Amino acid sequence: MRRLWRWLIPLAVLPVLALLAYGFRVDPRDIPSPLIGRPAPAFGLTTFEGTPLSLAAHRGKVVVLNFWASWCQPACYEEAPVLERNWREYRDRGVVVVGVDIQDRREAAEKFVREFGLTFPNAQDLTGAVSVDYGVYGVPETFFLDRQGRIRVKHVGAVTDAVFRANVDRLLAEPGSP
Repeated sequence: MRRLWRWLIPLAVLPVLALLAYGFRVDPRDIPSPLIGRPAPAFGLTTFEGTPLSLAAHRGKVVVLNFWASWCQPACYEEAPVLERNWREYRDRGVVVVGVDIQDRREAAEKFVREFGLTFPNAQDLTGAVSVDYGVYGVPETFFLDRQGRIRVKHVGAVTDAVFRANVDRLLAEPGSP
């Protein structure tokens, strides 16, 4: 009996080690979101300026929904100027960029917004409910929504000019009435 236990314990550890080895090989960017093609979860937040922010208010526009945090370095720091630059370029074409700060201190988040001169709406997800509804597991993550409010693309990692433009241009080219 004692000999049997001596072999069972190492054998029981093998499947766990195999699962861990597999998990370390998987790139989280390759994990598809089950939300693609579905209506984006509705939310209501308050911007850092104190104005209400809801996804429903932007129906009929292409929405770039970015989850970020001030402690997210370097990725959030790399993408902030990209988001601001493209927001300024595309906002008159029916595109809105919305930033959702998660797991952050308000003072640090406000400093981040000021540091990068972000003019697009930004709000804190104080309860974490919005990030949970979107299945966010890290920052930055960005969702591209079509004019009907459906999630069409989920991008994990810093958004570049090329990623922003390719997704937004494709969504703008689609027929647009909600």
